[in-house]
Amino acid sequence: MKNHEVRTHKSAEDFPYEEHLAYKVAEVAADPVEVPEETTEMIINRIIDNAAVAMASVARGPVTSARVMAEAHPVDKGGSTIFGIDGTYSAEWAALANGTAVRELDYHDTFLAAEYSHPGDNIPPLLAAAQHKGLSGRDLIRGIATGYEIQVNLVKGICLHEHKIDHVAHLGPSVAAGLGTMLGLDKVTIYQAVGQALHTTTATRQSRKGLISSWKAYAPAFAGKMAIEAVDRTMRGEGAPAPIWEGEDGFIAWMLHSPERTYTVPLPENGEAKTAILDTYTKEHSAEYQAQAPIDMAFALKKTLEDKGLKTADIESIVLHTSHHTHYVIGTGANDPQKMDPSASRETLDHSVMYIFAVALEDGVWDHETSYSPERSNRPETIELWQKISTVEDPEWTRRYHSNDLEEKAFGGKAVITFKDGTVIEDERAVADAHPLGARPFAREQYIAKFKKLADGVVDEAEQERFLTAVQDLENLTDLTELNVRVSDEHLATAPEKPEGIF
Repeated sequence: MKNHEVRTHKSAEDFPYEEHLAYKVAEVAADPVEVPEETTEMIINRIIDNAAVAMASVARGPVTSARVMAEAHPVDKGGSTIFGIDGTYSAEWAALANGTAVRELDYHDTFLAAEYSHPGDNIPPLLAAAQHKGLSGRDLIRGIATGYEIQVNLVKGICLHEHKIDHVAHLGPSVAAGLGTMLGLDKVTIYQAVGQALHTTTATRQSRKGLISSWKAYAPAFAGKMAIEAVDRTMRGEGAPAPIWEGEDGFIAWMLHSPERTYTVPLPENGEAKTAILDTYTKEHSAEYQAQAPIDMAFALKKTLEDKGLKTADIESIVLHTSHHTHYVIGTGANDPQKMDPSASRETLDHSVMYIFAVALEDGVWDHETSYSPERSNRPETIELWQKISTVEDPEWTRRYHSNDLEEKAFGGKAVITFKDGTVIEDERAVADAHPLGARPFAREQYIAKFKKLADGVVDEAEQERFLTAVQDLENLTDLTELNVRVSDEHLATAPEKPEGIF
């Protein structure tokens, strides 16, 4: 890897475009280096993972809206598939529909460093474009490897949330780069596309603050749609604002810290294999990633309390000692009263570690639907326990969160439960059980099990097996429409009726 220093340059400076970060990203995308076998195998895992969570969300309201919008854009030539249904549709609209389905339940892969991300968000737009252009499985693998590589390394080098910019600002450029690899575009075209994609996908992170709405699922899907459109324009010879990151009125100068800040972004050197996907991890539970380890810890603590004859009704307080990011994003440090509100949206509750820990401690299980139902969140004893839970930042957990040593990098914390009689029970967990360093790391078997669990009652068994056979032969696949998963008519009929829009 080579570290690239990225800073603001005045317009009068001599700053050739070959030194722009967008061009360096383009160089990585245009590198014809082969994809390692382990990267390919993990790409297959994540396509399975995306399909799993999409099946679980396919009949939900926001996903239904996105699907109906996309269905209004059918095409006769080429075209892309939409999860759950037959037919071919405009690639950018299929990307929006499928990206929303994947993101709706906050249940797919993650990478956390200086910034946070769900790099599996690269897959829906790349797959849609690949289907439309009639590309092969090997082409798709190359594109996804680049998408992950660029997003993960931008996340390592540039913190967005510090300046209240939504993390999809790293996704637009990564999708554009992945499309460039997949389509075999030249460096200059990819460079322009990366610039356009960043310019059109920058937004504030209010989408993840306060009362969180369904836009949380749409935001990354919209970024993927914008990236497809950016590549289409630049392939036709259109340009982008430049230098997009380093310009005097550019991204760093006005969206991030200031013209004085220098960022360091690592990128593979020419001929270096793309392996960033191997540093990422998926979710066993449908909740914000930093709640994964606390959920597993709550399960263990439930058993501990039962073994000791202790009852949650007798708890005085629960304090979760954790990282800065967990405390301020999904903890009480966010100062969002909505995170303690039983009537809050599902999107808000899955970003409240206080609610999540209370339910996991009481139930000992976590379900993507019932754990968030209004009946569950309004249970009186749960509300009472929930209000007793707080988070505090612990410098050591913050240090471990930001560590570059993957052996000590941690996304968990310590729980201290104090009972009314003075009894104190403690436990801690650095990573979730499903993490590569956890108690039960996810491998192909677990990805398939997750898919079958979430597709149960949604997708016929024969269709499940057809999809799993096709995706596991991705390197030899020539018809990428085989990666679509059709949902049973009975399940699709449960989707809510939506009012008409423009399309």
